[in-house]
Amino acid sequence: MLFRRLVLLLAGLSVSWSAVSATAPTVLTTIKPLQLIAAAVLDGVDAPGVLLPPGASPHSYALRPSDRRAVLQAERIYWVGPDLEMFVERLLNNSQTAVELMDIPQLALRDMRQTLPGADNHSDSPGAQAHQHEHGHEHTPGSLDAHIWLDPHNALTIARYMADDLQALYPDQAGKLTDNLTAFESRLTQLDTRLRARFEPLHDKPYFVFHDGYGYFEDHYNLAPRGIFSLSHEVQPGARHINALREQLQQAGPACVFSEPQFTPRLVDTLTRDLPIRKAELDPLGSEIKVDARGYEALLEGLADQLAGCLEKL
Repeated sequence: MLFRRLVLLLAGLSVSWSAVSATAPTVLTTIKPLQLIAAAVLDGVDAPGVLLPPGASPHSYALRPSDRRAVLQAERIYWVGPDLEMFVERLLNNSQTAVELMDIPQLALRDMRQTLPGADNHSDSPGAQAHQHEHGHEHTPGSLDAHIWLDPHNALTIARYMADDLQALYPDQAGKLTDNLTAFESRLTQLDTRLRARFEPLHDKPYFVFHDGYGYFEDHYNLAPRGIFSLSHEVQPGARHINALREQLQQAGPACVFSEPQFTPRLVDTLTRDLPIRKAELDPLGSEIKVDARGYEALLEGLADQLAGCLEKL
């Protein structure tokens, strides 16, 4: 009996200690790419948190009670917007601490309607499908591409906004935030130059992607897929689309096909069976990337290594 009471007492103390030590982050992001940009800005100042766990989809994730507590306790929350993080839309729409990054000034946004099958996606100039966003601009839900972080210029725009915005939360660290931003800009500019040179001879190499989520990256580096397996995480291609894609793959000859960690590769395997296809994986959310000052660069370079690495072998 005494032993049982001791166990219960220790369990109670354990709960109390964990409750005290589990402090919510001051700065919270919804997805990892935003956390990586925030980590570059906050290097040596604070550690930003994230809601979406590795491997989960922002289109279908269900908030846990601990997630809701983190949202309510955070002093600043960064999210892309309701076009992407549907799992947190109701909670953040009326939040005084949340910033919808698709609505910040100077961001370049792409119209998704220009990337549907049959549209002309082979523009001669990178970024031709993007337009400069005006603050407060209204748009039809789902009409704009929400994968804004995949354009290095947008990443810099987001970092600049964060560095300015967070000075109110860290007034004694304003100089550090500015220095971190300057260092991030310098590193990202150098990386961008290297990636442009790497992709330059690969513009005409054929490849196919699993869903239409790389437009910002493709526009920036003047790339375009020959086909898209699925338009979204929820909408699976019908039989006619599958047959058309299979025919495209046959006509393309040697080509690359890219899937993602969040999707089953079964469709890709079906489409590519007995064809001279190289398969690789792209992770636009950077699930395995270490969260530190150089995390966003690692995300960008990882995508480039997978994409260019496959195309260079064709």
